[in-house]
Amino acid sequence: MRILGIDPGSYKTGWGVVEKKGARVHGVKADVISVSRKLPLEQRLRAIHAGVEKVIQEHQPATVAIEDIFFGKFPNAALKLGHARGVALLAAAQADLIVHSYPPTVIKRTVVGRGRASKDQVSRLVGAILGWRELPAVDATDALAVAITHAQAQQRH
Repeated sequence: MRILGIDPGSYKTGWGVVEKKGARVHGVKADVISVSRKLPLEQRLRAIHAGVEKVIQEHQPATVAIEDIFFGKFPNAALKLGHARGVALLAAAQADLIVHSYPPTVIKRTVVGRGRASKDQVSRLVGAILGWRELPAVDATDALAVAITHAQAQQRH
């Protein structure tokens, strides 16, 4: 089963594709959809949507896993993150893909073993799980962690 993991962001949306074969998970590809901070929000959202659509077309995932929104100190940032997440969800829905959401703490606990892991710890363990010596940008490894989390959740069911 091919899984697209998405780590939404209003400037950088990470994506990662993994292939689950039996109990094994293999990394396919990962990258970041980067948009200019100078663009108005609506144009950044359009670019994120187009980027996710392109990834879906190129990699043909069977399902999508996406990180849930977390509420930090800055409500405005969480709102913009929600917009980015929404256009990614729309792209998945337009491709008739089922989407599975996971909270950040569950993703970190699945990959690292504890829910308060740092981004660096997540990145290094994603590389170890997939056997990748060269790691993509941190937003892309976060997206791979989301995909790995879904692969592990499917194994338990």
